[in-house]
Amino acid sequence: MRHQCRVPLLGRPADQRKALLRGLTTQLIREGRVTTTKARAKALRDQAERMITLAKEGSLASRRLAIGYIYDKQLVHALFDKVPDRYGDRNGGYTRIIRTVPRRGDNAEMAIIELV
Repeated sequence: MRHQCRVPLLGRPADQRKALLRGLTTQLIREGRVTTTKARAKALRDQAERMITLAKEGSLASRRLAIGYIYDKQLVHALFDKVPDRYGDRNGGYTRIIRTVPRRGDNAEMAIIELV
């Protein structure tokens, strides 16, 4: 039974799922918006907001956690420089998910996730 298990599995083994979410989080922070499936966007939202919350804290420990998760070290430093000014007065809700047309081929629900 999977009662109370709320981890989105995304049809992948744990190592592939973690690598996928790390790559999507890195791309979202770099570009500001990513087009992906709706299920991946919902899973990505948790990780992206966690990284922004770490950047708002700004401590050395949170910087090291972010460097361990995001693939690009310079991107982490830029994130920690920009985030307190951009999201300083906001208490969560740093991303927005917008549904788009279904994907051609397999009719998967697509979405755009972007930073607010």
